[in-house]
Amino acid sequence: MPEGLEAEIWRSAAEPLVGRNIERVEFDTRVADSGLADLEGERIEGVRRHGKVLVVDTSGPSIGLRFGMTGRLVVDGVAAIDRLEYASSRDHPEWDRIRVWTTPHPGPEVPALRMNDPRRLGRVEIDPDLSRLGPDALRLSVGELADALGGRRTATKSALMNQEVVAGLGNLCVDEVLFAAGLAPTSPVDQLGADDVRHLHRAMRRRLPAMLRRGGSTHGVLDPVRRRNLGPCPARGCGGYLRSGKVGGRTTVWCDTHQMGNAR
Repeated sequence: MPEGLEAEIWRSAAEPLVGRNIERVEFDTRVADSGLADLEGERIEGVRRHGKVLVVDTSGPSIGLRFGMTGRLVVDGVAAIDRLEYASSRDHPEWDRIRVWTTPHPGPEVPALRMNDPRRLGRVEIDPDLSRLGPDALRLSVGELADALGGRRTATKSALMNQEVVAGLGNLCVDEVLFAAGLAPTSPVDQLGADDVRHLHRAMRRRLPAMLRRGGSTHGVLDPVRRRNLGPCPARGCGGYLRSGKVGGRTTVWCDTHQMGNAR
């Protein structure tokens, strides 16, 4: 499913659209803002991302793309990510939730941008409100992370999954950074020490860019194959075993040895 890493890949893929004029917009009114019809004739001024939200800025309103669990982006007929691990590999036209044609264009029949989402869990908004999102997972400082976690009493995994705490982390990325930091997913946030927060921030700064370079959230140490098979912990010198269970209602994978020292 798309996380902030996938949204960053799509942001990069959408950069060639900057400078083009919007010729025509089609959209699914069940998931998209009716104001999208007013974008025809506007110029695409830039593309940016915060957390899991991709924003296309125009000379008029901005377009906000929220991909939900199964949405993906196709630019000039090319998908930067061919398929999502936990979504359909098919690409039916009836699953398109927005199509944008531009001038110049890759071909008269090819939309410059489209979001394909079989489950209609994503949203397309005009001038999306990002004010409630926490600091972005790929850019936050250790101080911002400490402030975002401060005063919370929930499990660390649940806090990190909350987009108002840290924007951009989904289930796979949270498990990955907790694994790298040696922190138990069930650890209460209010019992994390300053060193724990520094270890967590260091894991985010190292693991997330590495996963991004390899192709996204499914390319970590705890990849989908290892999550299914479990077995010995892959951390060097650990000797423990991977476990799977539910934390905050989400399937969670962690090591029963090097991540359990701080569990309460």
